[in-house]
Amino acid sequence: MYTEQSFLSSSEDPKCISGLGCWYSNLFQVYNVTKFLEDHPGGDDVLLSSTGKDATDDFEDVGHSESAREMMEQYYVGEIDPTTIPKKVKYTPPKQPHYNQDKTSEFIIKLLQFLVPLAILGLAVGIRIYTKSG
Repeated sequence: MYTEQSFLSSSEDPKCISGLGCWYSNLFQVYNVTKFLEDHPGGDDVLLSSTGKDATDDFEDVGHSESAREMMEQYYVGEIDPTTIPKKVKYTPPKQPHYNQDKTSEFIIKLLQFLVPLAILGLAVGIRIYTKSG
C-alpha cells in the first residue's frame, strides 16, 4: 500500500497498483475512492466516469464545498510524479494543396470560358448569314 509520501508514475496501470480500486487524480494527487462510491451524493457513475485519469477539471466544474474537499483527505493515496507525465504533442495541421495566390490566371480562364463559346456562336451566325446571302 502506498503511503502519503508515495509518488506514482503516470504510466502505471491503475489495475496493477496494489491497494487501489477505483482511483482518480486531482492536481497530481491520487485518491482511492472505492469506499466512497456508494456514498457519493452524485452517484457512483460520476466517480466512475472520472477514474483512471486527471479529474481536476471534472472536480472543479462541479463546485464542491469546502467540507467535500476536506473529506478527500481520507482517500488520499499519493502523488503522481510530474516527470512521468507525457508531454503534449503540438498539433501540426496536414499539408494543404498549393493554393494559387495569383488570381490573374483564374480570371483569364473564366473570361475565356465566356468568350470562346460567344466567338463560336458569332462565327456560326456569320457563316449562316454569308451562306444565305450568296
